[in-house]
Amino acid sequence: MTYTTVTDPAAVLALYDRRIRRDAVDHTPGNLVERVGDVVRFTGPDWNGVLWSGLDETTADAAIAAEAAHFDALGVAAEWKLYSHDRPADLADRLVAAGFVPEDEETLMVGAVTPLAVEPVLPEGVRIVDVTDAEGVALMDEAHRAAFGPGSADTRELLLRCLGQDTAALTLAMAGDVPVSAARLEFHPGTGFAGLWGGGTVPEWRGRGVYRALVAHRARLAAARGFQWLQVDAGAQSRPVLERLGFRALATTTPYVRPGARRD
Repeated sequence: MTYTTVTDPAAVLALYDRRIRRDAVDHTPGNLVERVGDVVRFTGPDWNGVLWSGLDETTADAAIAAEAAHFDALGVAAEWKLYSHDRPADLADRLVAAGFVPEDEETLMVGAVTPLAVEPVLPEGVRIVDVTDAEGVALMDEAHRAAFGPGSADTRELLLRCLGQDTAALTLAMAGDVPVSAARLEFHPGTGFAGLWGGGTVPEWRGRGVYRALVAHRARLAAARGFQWLQVDAGAQSRPVLERLGFRALATTTPYVRPGARRD
């Protein structure tokens, strides 16, 4: 079934920009959100970078240089998360000139929680499991490796840090004892938005409704906690599925990554 859920994309995008990017708050131990002039940056064990900027042609180069110097001093890789409506219009070129490297473009998509929070429909023999321990994280890592290629210790560590946190939920789809898909849900208290991440399904189970079922399951979790919107940074493979479910594309987003500088 297809739903139309976002009737005013510009208004929802403005809300997302304000609540998730410009006015970002994170009370997770080890994470730090800072407003430095016209830039909001994030520092933490799982991600470092720029969430939002309000720059123009006269301020962009100095702000980019300051952020590059900040993260270089920390010795960490950093991502400037650039959205298609960010300004100035040539911000991407300025980031490249400063040593940031673009990665694959994704699409910012948002759907309303209420119509998405339906009973998941699963293929025969598949069940959904909420992950609450390290054994479950190991199964999620197994599913991610099969779906996306070799995993990384960083991903496992991120998932392990999610255990027991009130701002995250981890989910598996299991066929018998075999993990066939894994995903997580991140809650942003006070914003109305919850984020869908992962959702990697192993190749032999794609096209059978597993991904859609995990979206529905996470929408139900978000609805139970009063969230209004689900947000996804969608790749080319998941975008058509999300569009059929009623998600709307609001913008594109491209990670501009600066490798971590060595500190001797």
